[in-house]
Amino acid sequence: MTWSPDSSITGGAQTGLTSPTYTLANDLPPTANAVQQAVTALGGTQTGATAHSISQPFTVTFTKPANPRALPTANAITGLRGSIPMNQYKIVIRKGGDVAVGVPAVAIIRLTMDIPAGMDSYSPAQVRAMTSLLVGILDEESADLGDTLVTGVVS
Repeated sequence: MTWSPDSSITGGAQTGLTSPTYTLANDLPPTANAVQQAVTALGGTQTGATAHSISQPFTVTFTKPANPRALPTANAITGLRGSIPMNQYKIVIRKGGDVAVGVPAVAIIRLTMDIPAGMDSYSPAQVRAMTSLLVGILDEESADLGDTLVTGVVS
């Protein structure tokens, strides 16, 4: 399965949000090696939150490597390989809001995943385990992460 979020996403638990849901629509990505969705509607109780608009964007973009790298061939004499290149994938979420009356700004979350060339085919279970942990932690810690981003407190 490839990156293809459902058109309706159930959000993680957050302080002040009750049963948050997000309706996604395909949007034009910033580059050819990316896909992007815009949040066109909000569900549940999300007082003060807004869906995507020009002045307050709410998008999620997934970018794959423009030029995926392969594992380099081992040196015929030493058997060693040079530097192992990384294939970088990114998820970027942009959300517009105001920082004061009439002062709009855009917050950005960037998640970068660097996968060593060759690990995808030689150790795919390791890549999947790492991804599973990431998704599980983000799901479990959704409210705590939101609270920390608002309060600045880590305990």
